[in-house]
Amino acid sequence: MLPKGTLSKRIAMTSTPTRFADKAVAVLLAVVLLCSTLPSQQQSDYLIHVQSELVLVNVTVKDKSGNFVQGLKPENFTILEDNKPQKVISFDVENVDAVLPQDVTQAKPLPAPPSAPSTPTAATPQSTAAQFKDRRLIVLFFDLSAMEPDEIDHAVTSAQHYVDTQMAPADLVSIVSLGSSLQVNQDFTTDRALLKKQLEQFSSGSGQGFEEGTTGTTEGTPDTGQPFTADDTEYNIFNTDRRLQALRSVAEKLSYVQQKKSLIYFSSGMDRTGIENESELRAAVNAAVRSNMAIYTMDMRGLQALVAGGEAQNASLRGVSAYSGQATLNALNSNFTTQETLVTLASDTGGRAFLDSNDFTKIFKGVQQDTSTYYLLGYHSTNPARDGRYRRIVVKSNLPGVKIEYRRGYYAPADYQHSTKDDKERQLEEELASELPATDLPLYLGVTYFRLEGNKFFVPISLVVPGSQIPFVRSSDRDKATLDVIGMVLDSEHHPLNRIRDTVKLAVDTSAEVQKKNVQYDTGMSLLSGKYHLKFVVRENQTGRMGSFEADIDVPDLKAQPLKMSSVVLASQTQAAKKGTNLNPLVHDGSEIIPNITHVFSASQHLLLYYEVYDPARPATSDSSRSRENKPGIRLLTNVAFFQGNAKAYESSLVEMTELNARERKAAVFQLDVPLTSLKPGFYTCQINVIDDAGGHFLFPRLALLIRAERRG
Repeated sequence: MLPKGTLSKRIAMTSTPTRFADKAVAVLLAVVLLCSTLPSQQQSDYLIHVQSELVLVNVTVKDKSGNFVQGLKPENFTILEDNKPQKVISFDVENVDAVLPQDVTQAKPLPAPPSAPSTPTAATPQSTAAQFKDRRLIVLFFDLSAMEPDEIDHAVTSAQHYVDTQMAPADLVSIVSLGSSLQVNQDFTTDRALLKKQLEQFSSGSGQGFEEGTTGTTEGTPDTGQPFTADDTEYNIFNTDRRLQALRSVAEKLSYVQQKKSLIYFSSGMDRTGIENESELRAAVNAAVRSNMAIYTMDMRGLQALVAGGEAQNASLRGVSAYSGQATLNALNSNFTTQETLVTLASDTGGRAFLDSNDFTKIFKGVQQDTSTYYLLGYHSTNPARDGRYRRIVVKSNLPGVKIEYRRGYYAPADYQHSTKDDKERQLEEELASELPATDLPLYLGVTYFRLEGNKFFVPISLVVPGSQIPFVRSSDRDKATLDVIGMVLDSEHHPLNRIRDTVKLAVDTSAEVQKKNVQYDTGMSLLSGKYHLKFVVRENQTGRMGSFEADIDVPDLKAQPLKMSSVVLASQTQAAKKGTNLNPLVHDGSEIIPNITHVFSASQHLLLYYEVYDPARPATSDSSRSRENKPGIRLLTNVAFFQGNAKAYESSLVEMTELNARERKAAVFQLDVPLTSLKPGFYTCQINVIDDAGGHFLFPRLALLIRAERRG
């Protein structure tokens, strides 16, 4: 049985045809320049874009005795970014040590992560400034996806000890965990009982305990009698990306709070596979820096003894590495690589990494010391470039003999032209998963369905972008542009079935020709009858503008319908198709029909209507010896009528069909050609009349269309 949703793909320009193999999943991808233009969009008279990015720097000033220097003003500080002075536009003093127990109030809940079903209302900076004033904001992040049971116990015990003995009156603590999904287990609170109750929910069975780093070779691995060692490289990439994405999600949800946030990350290391995770690591660090959140990492493996021949509970190692010293070197390298990412996360966000120690309470003391009292300085960078480069920050004071601690720099935001290939791909994925539509690039989508066999259907999908919205660049003797297309299909339970990812290359002699037309991207897939949700994102790769379109489609179960009929496709263009068996219903009699999803036509064009009728009735016969093939023929009658209001403006001649012309699909295929010169320009209701004379059934589907007058000049 064919899977519920299957997809393959191919690109063709204009007249390039498509071939499908017998009983294969049919998909057509084509890019077509359409003569009809899309309806014009209303443009507002005034369009104002305002973008302001505030760089926040936490500064701690101590005297020679190590005491915090009080009473400083903005004029006491000088901020340099890449050796250029910056103007301090916001200044605040955070002194959490001044908070008394009776001053503590319950804080606002931590917003749910993006995966949560509900979307919280974003708080404004003004509403949260007073609420979190002089508070120490701490997020306890338990990475349950990789920690072993004993490591989870150590993490929970250290957190409970902090709550019981170290938690200060000004501490607002939240608990977040990552297992099969990212969860906010406890909102920000000062209630020790609530925190302890949640910590008790974490048990040894909460962890996945998956050991990373296997490479697919048996050399230097324990000899357990297994002749094969799986290569878990792909899993390691995925698992590391999940953790980095979770850290980024927490940082982004806390970005509305200007005060410094401290995230304590309990884990057993984080392995990265080469540069595959570089994009996600940088995105997580940038999100934390923009959110003014310092990440403090804690390796819950503690101080480890790396024995040359392996630990006592492991079997003897394979090969000769145990005798050459390579096994010990591999163990040291593996331990270093899993800790290196933790160090990077901490150092690049202004936090600290706590490694190779069995005293798991040090991290809480470090967080409290770093966030007791500090100055919060903000400025707008004088460098407008959005190049994604690292910018060095230097903070100076006009007071002699003081020690200043601060974050040493940050990565500037990057526009599309300065984004890396991985960043661009991540942008597409994020937009595909976003609940909000992208509207910078106009995008239109049309979907139809045609039966292949039984309850299996071919679903053509057309995406249209106005040619005037695509910027071209001159290269050699041609104008060129590229479009990125990504899409997915979800079933009725929101499970992903199919994905489309393609890059379309456009090359024309003159872009002025395209500016007056539309660029259409055609694809298709086979689906079983049912309800589906489609979402597509298109991005033009000159400025990075994106547009998205979502639609629901109901592929009907035609078995219960007395007259079984497909969708009706309106078109004005065809292109030649290659010879050979082709399961795409839009390829018929050597021509491929290009759907017109806007239903806008010019008066000089011909309107092509394509539709199919399945399993039409046959007249009853009393001759029982007559075979099914020799039964009397079918009798289908069809034509098309055009209405303006209640008045019929035009009706085509009647077409009669007495035999199936697509026997392999038990379908009667109709392709009507109506010259639009017979109709005046204007809006019409197009009614397709289909009558099954033998069965006594009929259908009258209707579609709206617009006929435009010819443009002159």
